[in-house]
Amino acid sequence: MSKWFMVVLCMSGVLLQYGCAFKDIDKRLFVSAIGIDPAENVENGYKVTLKVALPFGAIKDSERPSFAYLSREGQSIGEAIRMLETHVDKVLELGHMKTIIVHEKLLRDDMQSFMDYFIRRGDIQLIAYVAGARPSAETILKVEPNTEAPASVALINFFGATANDSPYVVTTYLFQLRRDILADGINPVLPLIETNAGGDELIVNNSVVVDGREDPAVLSTIETKYFNSLLKDSTGFTYLVKEGSLKLLLNFSQSKMTYQFVPSKGSGAPRAIDMHIVMKGTIGEANKDLSIAKLDDYNSLASKDVKQRVMHFLTKMQEENLDPFGFGLRYRATRLHTEDIFTTWQKAYPDIEFKVTVDVKLQGTGSIE
Repeated sequence: MSKWFMVVLCMSGVLLQYGCAFKDIDKRLFVSAIGIDPAENVENGYKVTLKVALPFGAIKDSERPSFAYLSREGQSIGEAIRMLETHVDKVLELGHMKTIIVHEKLLRDDMQSFMDYFIRRGDIQLIAYVAGARPSAETILKVEPNTEAPASVALINFFGATANDSPYVVTTYLFQLRRDILADGINPVLPLIETNAGGDELIVNNSVVVDGREDPAVLSTIETKYFNSLLKDSTGFTYLVKEGSLKLLLNFSQSKMTYQFVPSKGSGAPRAIDMHIVMKGTIGEANKDLSIAKLDDYNSLASKDVKQRVMHFLTKMQEENLDPFGFGLRYRATRLHTEDIFTTWQKAYPDIEFKVTVDVKLQGTGSIE
């Protein structure tokens, strides 16, 4: 009797079990990128645009990528996305989303309030790329370059040195942005994505310094190159050096910056930053005949020119009270912590002196002497 009772009990348990909650892939829509703009009809709200990849049978069956675009305004990012879920017949899957595009005007210190959504949501990768957009995030998302291959997203290829490794392109990850926003002594730097007049190209060669000001500071193409080459040791960049009628285009393959703080006498506050920059490369182009015997002269000429440009960039950031290199963060991290350690740095930074030494080591004049 007990044997049959156990059989009936087991069968009842099987019948009462729930079915599989997993949704097949054909019931999902994969979001490849998300854009955030200021809302036009909701006060202090946001306009969220999703770039959704549409499935197709085989890559050879599609000559171009196929995307759908969903937009919705809301008081918060989460509210807008929840409402967008009612616009489609499938589940919006954010686990493969690798790019977050933010309108240029939203790149302020208070962006922490809406970026909090991406940090808290578990299915969004912390290694997602974050970038600014001009004229709007929606416009940038809807650009489909002619070079974009099927089953790919051009926005992803710009960042992370996975495809494009240009020294003019800054890469900022979601976790990095969150960390730098919360830290004292550093201003996060984001790439700025623009498009051409025809709307069929993506252009990424400027960057934005995130600060509390209403209009964020934009680094020019050249300043972005300086930032990348000095802080992130980017390679493959060029410098045009001029001395009288001589013009040299230098191709650098290595760059490294080191620095240390010089304290004031009788005070712990820094009075100067002693910076040493080493660059290695070759001469890629010249308007005159060159001689390998004069390589030391070319090194001296290039070192002097690069030093002037770096000094100008550092001084400009100091005058605008911006610290994209994180000097203040380094100062806090290398000193004994006290309550007024950051206040000491804030008072010292506007008047701090930059002592820059540049050592250019050219390894040749190219294939032709």
